[in-house]
Amino acid sequence: MSNTPLRHLAVIMDGNGRWAEQRGLKRTRGHEKGAEVIRDITAYCAKHPTIETATFYAFSTENWKRPKIEVEFLMKMLDRHLKEELSSYQEQGIAFRAIGDLNAFSKTLQQRILDTQEQTKNNTNLTQILALNYGGRAEIASAVNSLIANGKNILTEEDISSALQTPYADIDLLVRTSGEQRISNFLLWQLSYSELYFSSTFWPDFTANELDTIIQNYHQRARRFGGL
Repeated sequence: MSNTPLRHLAVIMDGNGRWAEQRGLKRTRGHEKGAEVIRDITAYCAKHPTIETATFYAFSTENWKRPKIEVEFLMKMLDRHLKEELSSYQEQGIAFRAIGDLNAFSKTLQQRILDTQEQTKNNTNLTQILALNYGGRAEIASAVNSLIANGKNILTEEDISSALQTPYADIDLLVRTSGEQRISNFLLWQLSYSELYFSSTFWPDFTANELDTIIQNYHQRARRFGGL
């Protein structure tokens, strides 16, 4: 049995495009359906008795390699999603946070992100984090450079942890959908002792019921953190 409660859940939401292609739909339809699932899973987490933070890998630094029309659609969808979700964040007591290099986004989208963070910052029921233009290696390099710039010569693990964009508890459970079994440069520092679960379900078909089953599996695992 797991000796630690599930406080921080991380999710790599994979399979939107393949889900759409299997149905003869445009890839953008998969992203739209995937956004609906984020809403459902976040609501589940907000009601869960122990989950405090849910971090979703929404857009990686590598995703810029996708066709321009798809990237532009994702940017517009993100802006619309945040606008539409603000009332739900407030109603459910959810604080929104974004991590990653936001400078690559349009000024309008950057402002939407900042405004949503500001308007929800006092909510305490759950913190929802979207990783946007995010890469784990880049986050670690940025933290180290920041510490050096501030005069640090010898760095400890605690120093680096405190300088990351995600100064939250380490990840307890990482879930990746679509059958792929890799972590794709996501939260590399924070995943050191995480439990990993790989689901064959494409993200648009992922449900709160499946997540509940995965969490039950998590509680059956013994987390030793390098000990006996």
